[in-house]
Amino acid sequence: MSTKPKVLRVGQIEYAHERWNQLESIAEIIDCTSQSREEFIHDLKTKYSDVTCVSRTFYSYPMTGKLDKEIAEAMSPTVKTLSHNGAGYDHIVVDEFTKKGIQVSNVTFPVEDPTADTAIYLMLGCMRNFQQGRELLRSGNWPKNGGVEAGGVRMGHTPKGKVVGILGMGRIGRAIRDRLIPFKFNRIIYYNRNRLDPELEGASAEYVSFDELLQSSDIIIVSMPLNESTTHMINPKTIEKMKDGVIIINIARGAIIDEQHLPKYLKSGKISSFGSDVFEKEPIVSPDLYNLPNVITLPHMGTHAIEALKYMEEWVVDNIECFINTGKVKTIVPEQYNMKILE
Repeated sequence: MSTKPKVLRVGQIEYAHERWNQLESIAEIIDCTSQSREEFIHDLKTKYSDVTCVSRTFYSYPMTGKLDKEIAEAMSPTVKTLSHNGAGYDHIVVDEFTKKGIQVSNVTFPVEDPTADTAIYLMLGCMRNFQQGRELLRSGNWPKNGGVEAGGVRMGHTPKGKVVGILGMGRIGRAIRDRLIPFKFNRIIYYNRNRLDPELEGASAEYVSFDELLQSSDIIIVSMPLNESTTHMINPKTIEKMKDGVIIINIARGAIIDEQHLPKYLKSGKISSFGSDVFEKEPIVSPDLYNLPNVITLPHMGTHAIEALKYMEEWVVDNIECFINTGKVKTIVPEQYNMKILE
């Protein structure tokens, strides 16, 4: 009988098979076979009652649903870690796992670059109206317009003289900042819950209040975690404080923006363009939003790259391996920084 700690793997692995195979030298890997939330809860109490670590992917969400109090309470006292294969973890009610002494880890470094790249793509597309140009070309409007004026696309803007504001200056926010520097914006400003230490802030970004960012930015890039304090942080009241013709980019979580109000502001011109990889009720996106010519939408593709996903899957293994070797996961979520780790 194996004496290795058991790891319950919830969700399919796509690319990091070699790294997971390496973990088998110190752990027994069990693939979750539950087909529904009800079955998963039952299985946690029965056939998975002796596991030590649980890993989960976004692909498992349709089966498990939110990892909440009900799921946490179903987990055996033997469970010590929950390793999530992603940066955002709003599907996990962290406090419920903290109460049980279960360490929750997420993925940090692997998501930074591809997500920041996505933000820049959306920003440039919105500034220059590239999506509208593509649609006009596909519809045959370019030759109808005599081959001039870019098929009738409205004029765009360059970064010259513009102010770009980053809401949320965590790892992804800083990766976005670094990519913005070569474009030579007039100012790069940011708002964060706490001002960054000088070595992280650098000389290229300026800390400002939330209201100042809203009032000063020509482009606002949303890059912050979703929680109670950030839900609907962008709403009619805050939009009214923004410059006329502001561009908004969201690569964080859809519910940070009160999405139902966006079409009105996009039609009036208060918001010039909106580019988003995330949506409040995804995968459902309102046609009232995505059918507008000044909107660029992506189906949550921020880390949709082979290299990124492989790195993320490997990071999950790193968290599990680190716990087995040291008793602590590699990247515990911020809510648990002061958590007492039970021996």
